[in-house]
Amino acid sequence: MTAFFATCPKGLEYLLKDELVALGAGDVREALAGVSFTGTIETAYRACLWSRMASRVLLPLAEFDAADPDALYAGVQAIDWAEHLAAHGTLAVDANTAQSKLTHSQFIALKTKDAIVDQFRAASGARPDVDPEEPDLRINVRLRRDRATVSIDLSGSPLHRRGWREQQGEAPLKENLAAAMLVRAQWPRIYAEGGALVDPMCGSGTLLIEGALMAAGVAPGLRRDYYGFLGWLKHDYALWRTIYDEAKALADEGMRGLRPVFFGSDSDPHMVQTAKHNAQSAGVAGFVHLDRRDAVHVEPPPETPLGLVITNPPYGERLGDRAELPVLYRELGQALKDRFAGWRAAVLAGDEELGRALRLSPDKRYALYNGALETPLLTFSLRARNEAPREAKPLSAGAQMLKNRLEKNVRHLRKRLAREGITCWRAYDQDLPEYAAAIDVYEGWLHIQEYKAPQDVPADVARIRLREIVRVAGEVFGTPRERIAVKTRERGKGGSKYGQFDQKGEFVEVHEGGLTFLINPTDYLDTGLFLDHRLVRARIRELAAGKHFLNLFAYTGTASVYAAAGDARDTTTVDLSGTYLDWASRNLALNGFTGNRHRLVQEDAFTFLRNRSMQYGLIYVDPPTFSNSKKADDFDVQRDHAELLLLCAERLLPDGVIVFSNNFRRFQLDRAALEPHLSVEDWSAASIPFDFARRHDIHGCWLLRKPFVNPWKT
Repeated sequence: MTAFFATCPKGLEYLLKDELVALGAGDVREALAGVSFTGTIETAYRACLWSRMASRVLLPLAEFDAADPDALYAGVQAIDWAEHLAAHGTLAVDANTAQSKLTHSQFIALKTKDAIVDQFRAASGARPDVDPEEPDLRINVRLRRDRATVSIDLSGSPLHRRGWREQQGEAPLKENLAAAMLVRAQWPRIYAEGGALVDPMCGSGTLLIEGALMAAGVAPGLRRDYYGFLGWLKHDYALWRTIYDEAKALADEGMRGLRPVFFGSDSDPHMVQTAKHNAQSAGVAGFVHLDRRDAVHVEPPPETPLGLVITNPPYGERLGDRAELPVLYRELGQALKDRFAGWRAAVLAGDEELGRALRLSPDKRYALYNGALETPLLTFSLRARNEAPREAKPLSAGAQMLKNRLEKNVRHLRKRLAREGITCWRAYDQDLPEYAAAIDVYEGWLHIQEYKAPQDVPADVARIRLREIVRVAGEVFGTPRERIAVKTRERGKGGSKYGQFDQKGEFVEVHEGGLTFLINPTDYLDTGLFLDHRLVRARIRELAAGKHFLNLFAYTGTASVYAAAGDARDTTTVDLSGTYLDWASRNLALNGFTGNRHRLVQEDAFTFLRNRSMQYGLIYVDPPTFSNSKKADDFDVQRDHAELLLLCAERLLPDGVIVFSNNFRRFQLDRAALEPHLSVEDWSAASIPFDFARRHDIHGCWLLRKPFVNPWKT
């Protein structure tokens, strides 16, 4: 199997992953603005032809250190280019760089080109020419932290160029972003159920055309006449012809059954004509109805009870007057509410303020990027006309007390949170014994964990109180119910147990300490970011500079990200769970930490420590209270921590530090076993964040070092 990497706009990584899995790719992992995968050349061909989300499909050839021009030149020359390009062929080089000593992408591209041309000239006296438009071989060079990755660009030109857009407007929407909007808005399901697609600000028609081709099952790359692999010496023409002919047959069949349910309008007559030309070029003109109309006058097609209204309004960045846009959005929202009852809607708003101007309550919000601009995609279920909103019942006396307390907590913490730039924090922690829960804020999400109610509280009363917690929290923070994750305990045989969680697989980006992390609010007991360890992670960043860093029981790898951000020489992230290691990989990649300096190891911590000889300057150990995994021996933190830490000491450099923490509240550190070998500093009190003041014992934390040995002492 061969390793590949598909790039995509930021925010489309998970959709691209799903596509590649469906196309038969293996070992599929998200990264920042892309997805790595393995497969055969057939897998790569299918990705180029069938992916609606990808921008490019790259075949990595080599990875090497490139801190200076000579190292870059030597690394490129180490590749045998005669395997990929004829001496009389043409080439082009694309380069990008970040956090590296080589800062000019054009210089990197030129140096790479020189290394390739010089290799051919030395071997045969001939050299390939440069063709920046449609070369036989397009080469991609990516430099991150002085580490270069050299790849062949199999796509040749960006895959969002489908081959049908002959004309475009002033601020065109890329086709892969349009495809992502349609998938997020559930267009394939709506079409299958007989629905229509309406775009009241259709511009050059991208959403309508992409929606029609998607509904017909037409491969998005079918109309492209150039791919980067067509002039590649290892190109398998017969295989490509088979894949292409198969896609052509499927497209012909799909177009025969396509329904004419695509309706677009625009206030600009020139854009209406542009959309018509593009629809004709894409082969869907007979299925798309286009007319000139203001967005506020949009109406559903006759005798069409359901469908999707989807649009990309102006943002004020390049089009229109920003001051007038809120009025446009408000009028659009009112039109949707008045005329499209029972439909779904999706709006790519320019920002949160414009999204709020719609005056509709979104059921989902997705962060997408139109170029460098973050643009929230808001999706809505439009209420049926006869469905009046339910009048909220007055709060009970207890719920009103809870609301008062929560509002007081927010007022008390708000200034410090803003001053320190904290957006993920604990707002409430069983302040009132009757309302036994913790409420955590993760930017636009709330995460509520119910504590076990006292035995004298009936189960039905506990359920009512939990519902009140959810309602009050939503009101105080203005958070819709669909963005409140609730983890409950239900009574069952053997005592209380956690209820069934969702399996949505939806991840949300949040920020802490200038870094970005993925949380999953719904699917697991924990979100992936332990808020009580905020200061522990910050201390790891302080200690990490220049050190080899080891993260045991790593969970989602947040400590590894902090260590990398603190300029650790390298990081090793160890966990027994493949799911959590995959999550850790995403967190690292999301912050630009990729390559062989950041290793992920799926292994039991004890096994790892016993079977390795590597020495580390900083080791982080945050084990569970108890584990009975089938893949390793049972673990009890109270019983086994001394053995674990002494094994860590064997892997610790003389000036190194072990940061040890755990959340077992009755935990007692075995100083008698440890202090003959390690000095111990209890850092527990200082490691508790201010928003966890009510839970001073939520975790313990210790810094352990090897005792100083005076080499001159006799």
